[in-house]
Amino acid sequence: MPDDDQSLLEQRAQDAPPSYAPPQPLTLRINGAEHDLMIEPRVTLLDALREVLGLTGTKKGCDRGQCGACTVLVDGQRINACLTLAVMHDGRDITTVEGLGQDGQPHPMQQAFMDCDGFQCGYCTPGQICSAVALLDEVKARQASMLTDGEQLAPGALSEDEIRERMSGNLCRCGAYPNIVKAIHSVVLRQA
Repeated sequence: MPDDDQSLLEQRAQDAPPSYAPPQPLTLRINGAEHDLMIEPRVTLLDALREVLGLTGTKKGCDRGQCGACTVLVDGQRINACLTLAVMHDGRDITTVEGLGQDGQPHPMQQAFMDCDGFQCGYCTPGQICSAVALLDEVKARQASMLTDGEQLAPGALSEDEIRERMSGNLCRCGAYPNIVKAIHSVVLRQA
């Protein structure tokens, strides 16, 4: 290799951005417990939950934010954990499916999924349940969806079509949708 080519390669290597970013300190508050971590800034929240903290209830499906298997709650809002970086959630309240129940008892939505057979293989179920819990809070806060057309819904008046619309970001490859909707609707009726 001629010296000029070698010099050019060396110069490009010096000018290139680093391929490694040093870990950053951060505190993730997950399911009520604080976790002080050192995480590389490009690690997703999903990978931090699963690979660093061992919370494997949150699933990695598409890794592109299209399936909803990685849905978790951050400050009560549902998000796709695969589309956000862990460092963006320093000090915020994160709830995974493992943190929904209390005192060894399942959350009412978890129980409804079991009672109504709202799953088949179960892979999407944690994301479905977290999304459904957020759906209930959105309805209580009178947040409109594409179907409400600006109307304010009473929680007990939530139709199955409205539930389907609000759950449209969560996919089930097994096709358990009728029972997922039935499970959510049963909780809506109990809370009305």
